[in-house]
Amino acid sequence: MRTLVLASTSPYRHQLLQQLQLPFIACAPKYKETIDQTIAPELVVKHLAQGKAQSLAKDYPEALIIGSDQVFVDARGRVLGKPRTPERAVEQLRMMSGNTHTFYTGLVVIDSASGETLSDFSAFSVTLRDLSNEEIRAYIGLENPVDCAGSFKIEGLGISLMEKMEGEDYTSLIGLPLIKLNGMLRYFGVNALLD
Repeated sequence: MRTLVLASTSPYRHQLLQQLQLPFIACAPKYKETIDQTIAPELVVKHLAQGKAQSLAKDYPEALIIGSDQVFVDARGRVLGKPRTPERAVEQLRMMSGNTHTFYTGLVVIDSASGETLSDFSAFSVTLRDLSNEEIRAYIGLENPVDCAGSFKIEGLGISLMEKMEGEDYTSLIGLPLIKLNGMLRYFGVNALLD
């Protein structure tokens, strides 16, 4: 089987990829993320995912390299990333409270031997219920989601913030759209059920 490399140190993406029960290496990408507010979010995330995967191609010349990145677009149409601080997480959740927001997750698989690349994105919408300031502060204190786009961990207590969620693949909300990834890997001859 081909060597699989996940161009990410995210524990969330690592845990998701483990669901496919395929051996893989996780490696920090050598890529600096920048978000251009003038570019459509689906293009931004594909570009970021491509940059992450491509940054490891020379280090793994015979591998399938997986890159993924995520941004969310708030109800006003602004592209936002990870809050990085508890204070910014509180601000994001206050702004998100009672509104619908869309998460865009880019996905790229590069065959570093041939240079062939597959690229796609997944969109997933969440509507947060009306949250009190006390609930927001309590949630941030309990989960400290400063490394998560949108300032919540849907796989944890973040589910308690939701009114509804809509999309094709809930794993894209966590950061790695497994349904699309599984299809891309099969294209390159890697089948989670047969390998």
